[in-house]
Amino acid sequence: MDIFEKLIHDFRQASTLLELGVLLACLVLAGLLARALYRRYDGGPSVWFGASAWGGALFPLLALLFTAGARMVVEHYQPVFLLRLGAQILLSLAVIRLVARVLAKTFPHSTVVRLIERIFSWLAWGVAVLGILGVLPAVTGELDSIRFAFGKTSISILELLQGVLSVGIVMIVVLWISATFEQRVIDDMVSDLSMRKMAVNLTRMVLITVGLLVALSLVGVDLTALSVLGGALGVGLGFGMQKIASNYVSGFLVLIERALRIGDNVRVDGFEGRITDIRTRYTVIRAGNGRESIVPNETLITQRVENLTAADQKFNLTSNIVVAADCNVAQVQQILQEAATAQTRVLKTPAPVAYLVNFAADGLEFSLSYYINDPVNGQANIRSAVNIAMLEGLRAAKIDIPFPQRILHIQNNAGGAIPAAQG
Repeated sequence: MDIFEKLIHDFRQASTLLELGVLLACLVLAGLLARALYRRYDGGPSVWFGASAWGGALFPLLALLFTAGARMVVEHYQPVFLLRLGAQILLSLAVIRLVARVLAKTFPHSTVVRLIERIFSWLAWGVAVLGILGVLPAVTGELDSIRFAFGKTSISILELLQGVLSVGIVMIVVLWISATFEQRVIDDMVSDLSMRKMAVNLTRMVLITVGLLVALSLVGVDLTALSVLGGALGVGLGFGMQKIASNYVSGFLVLIERALRIGDNVRVDGFEGRITDIRTRYTVIRAGNGRESIVPNETLITQRVENLTAADQKFNLTSNIVVAADCNVAQVQQILQEAATAQTRVLKTPAPVAYLVNFAADGLEFSLSYYINDPVNGQANIRSAVNIAMLEGLRAAKIDIPFPQRILHIQNNAGGAIPAAQG
């Protein structure tokens, strides 16, 4: 009851209406300033803004700044309660918003990151509640009294939590710098999608490594001992994870050599599709029917891969048909070519071409060759449209499409009747 009695005493000593008015004024001023800055916002991924001027970290940070300043001024004349309470709530909200926006900007589709955000939010609000109740110093003192021995080193739970918090803050700052560098520098300077992917991965890996070393140094970890441990661990990983290391190196080779790029249509080990993503360990290939294949990057380096797109985005399709043997060949070629040209997705250059490719048993076999540049929109649908146009054109010209026919000649040896089969 002492805690609640102290809260009630502080509440009675403070001028509630005055503090409430000052707090509302700080919130309104922060909202107006955030809205004014939001109007100049370009709409891209940002830590400061979300879908609205109040959806990012800028609004709670501005409100915290104004509230903290107002609290310092009011405290010179009278005890404060609501301003102290509002400052602690706004501090937790600003930290949560900042961490959440940085993680969402860096890892936009990660479910693990969403879980980390929730855990961090619960911890931040818990610390805020302890600070409001005034028991935070007692809790930290209790945590500092609980110690564990690691060899000759003794460490408390409080020191462990402070180390984890320091590492987390440094990593958040590093991820923020990485995401900003990717958005402001790499996206503007690198136009090729594959090279941009490589630059993003390399930049993020280097910055995270440097940030982790800095964070461990701030916590007090001896980096000399860590380097020895890292060397031994590297040797072990080199023997036990050769395939994984090979896939990582192969991923960077694929991105650097640019023989395969995101958007290319390829055939790997009988699977044909479009490259939708090249990651450090594997490449994602998506077929026209929606199936995806996860191909290790080592496969793209060591095995035969057919690039169906090459330097351009043209994709060849063919349609075959058999017509009557007594047809006008030139007329059939014209009908087939017009059937393909009439489709908007079929390229005019190179123009569709029809060839007489075979003398079939039932007639003449023609093959229509044409190109599209958007295979991601489907191949079966455009092939069906061309086939339907071919069929309608041939029927309009009254050119027969023969069905398989077989003539059976029955002859007896003596010229008489064929004897009945004996049952």
